[in-house]
Amino acid sequence: MNRDQVLLHLSEAGYAIAKTIRDLREDPEYGDAEYWVDVQHIYHHLNTAWNSRAASKSQIASATDADFNRWNAFPRDFPMMEVHDGKEA
Repeated sequence: MNRDQVLLHLSEAGYAIAKTIRDLREDPEYGDAEYWVDVQHIYHHLNTAWNSRAASKSQIASATDADFNRWNAFPRDFPMMEVHDGKEA
């Protein structure tokens, strides 16, 4: 794991989450448009932390637009938690 890459993006995500919370609490004009941009920013850093965790420093330094897009995408190898009510579908 490229700890520097993961820490960079998790730190940025943490900052973005804290800023979003602060803006929601303090800015009465904060609305759906701002929230959409902020959550997109948060996901970018979380997704990149996960998807680029094995990238070398040289791969990161020479990253292409395709690398950015691949790293930014929602992870396909990271299943989200699900709740099941016990009933058959």
